[in-house]
Amino acid sequence: MIFDTTLRDGEQSPGASMTREEKLRIATALERLRVDVIEAGFPIASPDDFAAVRAVAETVRESIVCGLARAKAEDIDRAAEALRPAARGRIHTFIATSPIHMERKLGLRPEQVLEQAVWAVRRARQYTDDVEFSPEDAGRSDPEFLCRIIEAVIEAGATTVNIPDTVGYSVPEQFGALIRRLIEQVPNSDGAVFSVHCHNDLGLAVANSLAAVSQGARQVECTLNGLGERAGNAALEEIVMAIRTRRDFYELNLGIDTTHIVPCSRLVSTITGFPVQPNKAIVGANAFAHESGIHQDGVLKSRETYEIMRAQDVGWDTNRLVLGKHSGRNAFRTRLHELGVTLESETELNETFQRFKALADKKHEIFDDDLLALVTDVEWSSANEHLHLVALRVSSETGEIPRAQVTLRVNGEERQLEANGAGPVDAVFKAIAQCCAADAELLLYSVNAITSGTDAQGDVTVRLAAQGRIVNGQGADVDIILASAKAYLNALNKLMDPAARAHPQYGEI
Repeated sequence: MIFDTTLRDGEQSPGASMTREEKLRIATALERLRVDVIEAGFPIASPDDFAAVRAVAETVRESIVCGLARAKAEDIDRAAEALRPAARGRIHTFIATSPIHMERKLGLRPEQVLEQAVWAVRRARQYTDDVEFSPEDAGRSDPEFLCRIIEAVIEAGATTVNIPDTVGYSVPEQFGALIRRLIEQVPNSDGAVFSVHCHNDLGLAVANSLAAVSQGARQVECTLNGLGERAGNAALEEIVMAIRTRRDFYELNLGIDTTHIVPCSRLVSTITGFPVQPNKAIVGANAFAHESGIHQDGVLKSRETYEIMRAQDVGWDTNRLVLGKHSGRNAFRTRLHELGVTLESETELNETFQRFKALADKKHEIFDDDLLALVTDVEWSSANEHLHLVALRVSSETGEIPRAQVTLRVNGEERQLEANGAGPVDAVFKAIAQCCAADAELLLYSVNAITSGTDAQGDVTVRLAAQGRIVNGQGADVDIILASAKAYLNALNKLMDPAARAHPQYGEI
């Protein structure tokens, strides 16, 4: 089983917090991908997280929808309430079991932790027959204690037991041996599915997960693009394609529709603002590229000489949007639906369609990535937009100090300011900051080409921090300076939105 936690653990990456609408788009894409379980969030974390989990539970019909809960009554009850509309819901409860976590974080003795774990599983079982239990930091826990607590929670009704390498400390041989030991030594291990959840601090998350699969684990918790806090989680695309490509070794089958992997990867990248590195396995732009003459010659003679997978099998041939400036509104709406995008109002549809038409006048070819960028570009407009760009003028020439003139509408009032900078983007950011009295720390400025060609849109990500919150802003345009201004304003609008929630760092698995 593939358990996707992009919407929960994935969004714990600094700046990766998602809105309810963004979570729904990704959840819909994950359902098309046919993942077995979608962990939609941590309902107790905030009212917004609760609403997002509830919305996913109402929308997804095929995949199991899961909510995370600490081994506390309020967490479990809140998760159950959020999952009530789900066709198939799962409560995932956890408590730390490593000596360092029990002593320094929880202040509990092992016997107290065991008692709390059993109590939590029993409470969750009052709401659903599908309960998952995780001993947090299992990779650094005493194996004998793990055996005791796992036996007890299975007896209490846990149907899935997840073994997390929470801090990415394990190595494959050790982690695989641990999974085998637990399955063999826990008397009632046949009463639950064993799962693993590996972090990538040593770059071993996928290797550890696959080692566990080879030793009997039958569920892997992972995220698209390996998204997650610190160094991230095991990458879903790598887990899936390793098991599928090496079916001769693992002798396992998956229900995943792999042709949706690349579209899902790009959707997550677009929404979170975390670009995929070009040499990333499976979903990187160079994953199926060959530059070496020897390799090119071999592939031309027989693809299998240097390619162990077909690019088409993971969705690389499905990313072109065959629409142009003469395309109608119905074709545009249909393609949005195929990409898992549902705009909530005719106003949003009209605005996105007009931006599409404007882009089609600038670019000869439009790709799905361009369209997703357009959708993202309008999501924080209208009611959410405290700051609106009216006009931008930038002067940059050799031997002169770059200067920007920015006109903004700030809560309905038009303001104009000029500023110098080390470069044109720096000048624009300084002018905007002074114009709206912004006091936010710039943590990241990143530019990536959405597609190929000199007319490609530039996708700019800006990460800002203020008052304990971290947000990503995104902007796309064929003009990089304009895209940068859009991204900066997008981030500032998120920081100013009173309904936006704080970063979801409420403990990790």
